[in-house]
Amino acid sequence: MTRQATWQIRVTGVVQGVGYRPFVYKLARERQLAGWVRNDPEGVLIEASGSESALELFSAELSGRAPELARVDRVAALSRSAGRSAATSFDIVHSEHSGQKVALVPADTHVCADCLAELRDPADRRYRYPFINCTNCGPRYSIIRALPYDRSQTTMRSFDMCATCDAEYRNPMSRRFHAQPNACADCGPRLFLADRDGTVLEDQEALRQCVLELAAGRVVAVKSVGGFHLAVDAMNAESVALLRARKRRDSKPFAVMVRDLATAHRVVELSAAEEQLLRSPARPILLARKRPGAVPEGVAPRNPNLGVMLPSAPHHHLLLDESGSDILVMTSGNVSGYPIVHRNEDALGHLFEIADVILYHNREIESRVDDSVVRLSAHPDLDGAVLTFLRRGRGYAPYPVEVGRPLSPLVAYGAELKTTVALSAGSRVYLSQHIGDLKNDETFAAHRQTAAHLASLYDLRPAAGVYDMHPEFRTSRAQQGIGEPGAPIFVQHHHAHMAACMAENQLTGPTIGVIFDGAGYGIDGTIWGGEFLVGDFERFDRATHLRRLALIGGDQAVREPDRTGVSIALDTFGSIDAAVRAFPEIGLLEPDRRHVYATMRARGINSPEVSSMGRLFDGVAALLGVCARAEYEAQGPIELEGLLNRDLAMVAGYEFAYPTGEVDFRPLIRAIAADLAADVALDEISRRFHSGVVAMVARQCRDISRATGIRQVVLSGGVFLNEFLLVNCMVMLEREGLEVYSHRQVPPNDGGIALGQLLVADRAQRE
Repeated sequence: MTRQATWQIRVTGVVQGVGYRPFVYKLARERQLAGWVRNDPEGVLIEASGSESALELFSAELSGRAPELARVDRVAALSRSAGRSAATSFDIVHSEHSGQKVALVPADTHVCADCLAELRDPADRRYRYPFINCTNCGPRYSIIRALPYDRSQTTMRSFDMCATCDAEYRNPMSRRFHAQPNACADCGPRLFLADRDGTVLEDQEALRQCVLELAAGRVVAVKSVGGFHLAVDAMNAESVALLRARKRRDSKPFAVMVRDLATAHRVVELSAAEEQLLRSPARPILLARKRPGAVPEGVAPRNPNLGVMLPSAPHHHLLLDESGSDILVMTSGNVSGYPIVHRNEDALGHLFEIADVILYHNREIESRVDDSVVRLSAHPDLDGAVLTFLRRGRGYAPYPVEVGRPLSPLVAYGAELKTTVALSAGSRVYLSQHIGDLKNDETFAAHRQTAAHLASLYDLRPAAGVYDMHPEFRTSRAQQGIGEPGAPIFVQHHHAHMAACMAENQLTGPTIGVIFDGAGYGIDGTIWGGEFLVGDFERFDRATHLRRLALIGGDQAVREPDRTGVSIALDTFGSIDAAVRAFPEIGLLEPDRRHVYATMRARGINSPEVSSMGRLFDGVAALLGVCARAEYEAQGPIELEGLLNRDLAMVAGYEFAYPTGEVDFRPLIRAIAADLAADVALDEISRRFHSGVVAMVARQCRDISRATGIRQVVLSGGVFLNEFLLVNCMVMLEREGLEVYSHRQVPPNDGGIALGQLLVADRAQRE
């Protein structure tokens, strides 16, 4: 006789809002089990009764056959008792709202194939309905107000389902069972199109007019999943130029949204791995190699890449299906320097400065979420493609990073630029979506709101706040947290970068950290940014660093890289006349400007010294005439790398010098000047420069490893967004016999620094 048993099973991970309970219901019936399944703050709880063999198989299939959007972290039998329970059927029961909140908030996802087919089927009742969704797709994090993920705790609570939608919602065999955003044209959200005169169109008429506006070359603001986009026909060069003029964005590349994969292949080169990432449920912006002439140069000027994404919302498909153009520029809907607009009243109040018409809807966005930006890099000497996040947002946030050991309850507030916040609970770090640069009150308020929302979702009560030690960073200066009672903890910027890469790779023990970025406040009171560190989460030493260079005008030099170019040339050649002879670009500056720069540097007037690899890249780009004025962060380094056209081939690089405790760039600058005088092509000079930096990193890490016995190396900091540098450093370090790790879950720039802050602060609290 088959032995009967009753098991209570806990499933944790992303198992709410992804069709997991209907999956369990169907699986239990298939295995002839009785009992129930429900959501609760910890995840999904199951009681199943039947034969032991069926229960064993059922338990294994809870992860092995889970729905596509589910991410099962753990399946555990909480109890096992002999004999069957009194249950005679298997049911889905009401959610339990009490208890510790550890269930993972699901991220926003694309439109699934089934819903897309219904959207385009004239016989379907949701034909052309712009908010079609089911348990396998649709908005999630952007509409959630609290856990567990039930309709009453989302922004959909204001829409009462019609009888037909309600029947679907309550039917466990329906694809829309407990799909919290479930709706149709009779009961759900609606589209509206407003123009500057106050005329408002609705529903299909709004869509049709929006299509006409795009075809006529106008700028349209489109409310998407996590906020507003600004859209134009990408193939209309005049429209692209108009958008640039209105947004005051002359050079920074735009991303495009394409109708389908076939269109994507038409404008960019895609490997199989890139295609898979592009069509993943997260639907990120993928930086791929641009096909020459595929789009007007104004879409992504002086850049071999094009940011491309597939539609992520139903009305995106409807616009692209009918606009006559299957490629739209889709850039963040905001006034420059401010966070992405996500509320209708703000869009209608501010975006007419840029847009001719605004397409919006009445489903509220609880949390603004920018598009994620990713890149895949391949090299024949690396095992698999290297995934790099340039920005982590829609589709990935707020999934946590598992660090492999329990942490103190803390909240970290990141840095000043590209900031995110992070909260710890158990062995997880919940990292927010990209928030932006804390340059104004609006972004600063969004920063605090995001921290408070994440803490509320998971019922977290951090004991202390963690800040960058830079005294002028806005968060560090204000120390306006979300109510944490403990004294603030301050963490050195580059130590946090190093710790972030260690944490996501679950590394422990002594580590070499190669940390290259623009600027970070050092423990000696100077500005760092070209660092070789040795240490762990608790402490670190500065093994060596890039030679300091004077930043003429302080932060102004970031916006005007020609200042840094002059500074580097003066350091290398000694006088302004010699600098002009070495670099014709300096000779193009007005004589008075050259004199002022030279005087400021000589007298140390507002010319702080920085050991910054990011600024070295700035200076070289300026000296080569690539970028003398930067419209956006790292424009010079990006365009300098762009000369390589994503060709990762190394050459014999320019040499550095290695005095004790320092990496001297002056020999490299002399070699660049000599090559310029010999009329060597700029792309070749760029390749020799990049190759020289890679060789220098390999040499320094090899020497540090020999001196210390440390073999594991992490690469972090915004400079490692440079694909050539990242990939070739990984290859060269592996050839040296070292174990090298990069960021693959969070950005290497300041978007990932909050993760490292938490790990360092956790160790500090335990000492």
